[in-house]
Amino acid sequence: MTRDLEPDTGLEPDTGLEPGTDLEPGTGRIPFGRLLRAETRKLFDTRSSMIMTGLMAVLALALVAGRAAVLTEPPKLFTLAGSAAIALGILLPVLAVLTVTAEWSHRTALTTFTLEPRRARVLAAKCLPPLGAAVVTCLFALAVAVPATAVAAAVRGVDASWHVTPQTVLGWIAVMVLMTAQGLAMGLLLLNAPAAIVICLAGTALWSFVAQLGGAGETLAAWLDLNTTTGPLMGGTWTGEAAAHLATSVLAWIVIPGGLGILRVVRKDVS
Repeated sequence: MTRDLEPDTGLEPDTGLEPGTDLEPGTGRIPFGRLLRAETRKLFDTRSSMIMTGLMAVLALALVAGRAAVLTEPPKLFTLAGSAAIALGILLPVLAVLTVTAEWSHRTALTTFTLEPRRARVLAAKCLPPLGAAVVTCLFALAVAVPATAVAAAVRGVDASWHVTPQTVLGWIAVMVLMTAQGLAMGLLLLNAPAAIVICLAGTALWSFVAQLGGAGETLAAWLDLNTTTGPLMGGTWTGEAAAHLATSVLAWIVIPGGLGILRVVRKDVS
């Protein structure tokens, strides 16, 4: 009897896992911590992720510095830091989409799910790094805004405003995390990077148009536009109605599509 053997090329598949990966005792499977470290590394050692993370850092610096240069009023720390949100609100969802769709566009899903058949664990390891990146980039923007505020105040010979409430900072970070989560949800649901990116980026313009259609349009936007419903998180105008609006939009754009996307990936045939 003969056996068909695959040719030995001497190469190992690029899974993001280190050689000699330790397995869970008694299960023969990869520990979640190792999966998480592997997926986190992919944010920095794949071409698309390196471009996105580098672009976010450069644009955050440029936007903060540019805002400081054109200010006509005394500089405020959070005003300068918040200017970076223009880039982060666009690039973080894109990074999230690319993170969860790369396995399918590069056809490495078969290798990944063969090494770790429990797909839900792989998805959890994929989703956590982009959410963590949203927090880190916000803190980076704040750190960049500190010297920018000081320099702008010194150049103009005025006193800078350093007052920032923890509620405002946490609300801003929460908004960025939710925008990133929307990218993850759309990426999982569609498993197609261009389509998911278009939906995430076109949402703002679409809801602005809907809001101009009269009372019904304004009501829909108030309940379903994630950009609108997340506003009270930073504005300090948190009410029961605002919480209901936010919960509805999160359910519509994150929970439901994310849940359906996870179900799709878990059941999808991989070839």
